[in-house]
Amino acid sequence: MHRFKELDVWKTSVELVKTIYEMTAKYPRTELFGLISQIRRSAVSIPSNIAEGAGKNTKNDFNKYISIALGSCNELETQLYISKELKYITWEDYKEVERKTHRIQNMLFGLQKSLRNT
Repeated sequence: MHRFKELDVWKTSVELVKTIYEMTAKYPRTELFGLISQIRRSAVSIPSNIAEGAGKNTKNDFNKYISIALGSCNELETQLYISKELKYITWEDYKEVERKTHRIQNMLFGLQKSLRNT
């Protein structure tokens, strides 16, 4: 249906994944199988669901995967908030990723709207 690598939201979410991997590399080793793993999976889930949905045959299917990507954004934001509360990341790092996540969410909402209107 869509060439996912051409979608700005996919490109932006891949950039977010890179940021997340760099940020979580500084977490305590005790979180390797806890928050680090969970945060990375949530971040990777965003572009992965965009790509999977783009390969589906119907707009409704694509929209379903966009919704899953939106859920992963919320999950990621929650995990990063917890990380901030545990002082694994600074307030500034949290706000930076929050801005990026909100940008991706807005792009996903726009993509959903365009799918409904075509």
